[in-house]
Amino acid sequence: MNTRASYRALLLAGLLAACGDSAPSLPMDHPRPEPFQPAQLKALVDVAAAPAFADQTGGGIFATAAGEAIRLRLDGTRAVLENHPGNAVTPGRVRAVFRMGTSSALVEADNGLFLAQSGWLIAPSWRDALGPGLAATASTPDGAAWLGHASGLYQLKEGTLSALKLDGKALEGITALVAAPTDTGATGLWFLRQDVVWLSVRTATGAWRVSPAPVTLLEGERPMTLVGLGASEKGKAEVWLLTSRRLLRRGVDGWRQVGLARKPTQVLAAGRFVWVKAGEALLSYDADADRWGEASGVDTREFRFLAADESGCAWVQLGADTVALSRGPVPRVLGLHEGMQVVEDTLVVRARLVPGVEPVSVSFEVAGVEVPVHGPSYSLGGVETDGTPKPYSFVGLEPGPHTLSAVARYVDGTEARRAVAFEYQPLSTVALGWQKDIRPLHESRCARCHQSGPGRPLSSYELWRDNVPLIVAAVREQRMPADGPLDPQLISLIQRWAATGANP
Repeated sequence: MNTRASYRALLLAGLLAACGDSAPSLPMDHPRPEPFQPAQLKALVDVAAAPAFADQTGGGIFATAAGEAIRLRLDGTRAVLENHPGNAVTPGRVRAVFRMGTSSALVEADNGLFLAQSGWLIAPSWRDALGPGLAATASTPDGAAWLGHASGLYQLKEGTLSALKLDGKALEGITALVAAPTDTGATGLWFLRQDVVWLSVRTATGAWRVSPAPVTLLEGERPMTLVGLGASEKGKAEVWLLTSRRLLRRGVDGWRQVGLARKPTQVLAAGRFVWVKAGEALLSYDADADRWGEASGVDTREFRFLAADESGCAWVQLGADTVALSRGPVPRVLGLHEGMQVVEDTLVVRARLVPGVEPVSVSFEVAGVEVPVHGPSYSLGGVETDGTPKPYSFVGLEPGPHTLSAVARYVDGTEARRAVAFEYQPLSTVALGWQKDIRPLHESRCARCHQSGPGRPLSSYELWRDNVPLIVAAVREQRMPADGPLDPQLISLIQRWAATGANP
């Protein structure tokens, strides 16, 4: 029996077995995974079997078997990650790492929480409020970071940590968090707690309604974990639920069952990609292409997901090895990240290639236009005579959602593609000034570290003006402030001030 016929037989057997369960039926997806040979890149460091953070530009933040927090590069080598000189405490043994922002992670150590940003481990001002016990994190579009902790559910917004409670009681025991809209389009935070899927819906600024989410489960079926798909130009955000029996997904038309041939046991998602361990099979789903694949040549007998990033790459443990898996040598995009709001007329965007076989050609695609680029910088806007990357103009784009793709093509006819969804909102004509618009933000969120603290001095207009590129990059990538990301409107405010001349 060939592979496809065997898969159909297993799928039919699974569907027949489910017919005897007493529960309303759900619409069924029928995946037909196509085999693919994944690109594999082995980490050259002994990584622990613990949750980690994968950066969409390659590498990420991981815990080692010795209990140390480390950065990994795209080629699997170790990069610098040091205790910040302004910290009053040194991190103890590291337990796990969680996503905090586009380029930052929250590191849980035996002696509390630390932020990993720009090669530093930073002790945030709110860390004393939470000890060890972090289980999950998520971010909602209003700029809030959510922390699912053993002691409850916490919102980190504008550098302030606050607890979300139900009838005055802490929401203890959360094991998974996903930010995704509700049926009405309202901001929703889905979480798993005590074998129940819950939904927290924002009803007004600072106000949330918490209740069990309606999910159709079979008799004896238990929720195991939640993951989420992000939104893009081609589709809306989704919640995926792994249960003790099957895999469910919730899109614009409600809950659906994913009819896999084998019982799913692990699931991981980032951006528009989902990875599923089902039996001995390792499956990958690309939501934008609506395409399932099954990885060939991967021994999954001793297997564990560690982290995934928005490029479609999954970091996994295969026995004693930690390996990055992807559908191919997918190039990474620098200067533009998933979900970013672009307000500048120009932006420096580059591609970073995965080490290995050199492609025949590399190009970018945006708004139906293909732009060939060349190494070593692979800059979308080309390069100056001295090799400095030039910015690319987005002026011709219509306001709204777009997708930019970096495409590497190889001699055997294959191609590897990284698609980045972003929002283009061109500049308004309103003039912004440092004294009126930026200084209040500096005093409320930046001064503690950048006026009298250990950070780069930024106590005056002149210092902000002279450091504009560094400041814009840090807030746009959510690396700063150190006590948590800015509200998206404030990030946009700083970008617009910089792009309109950084006026006093």
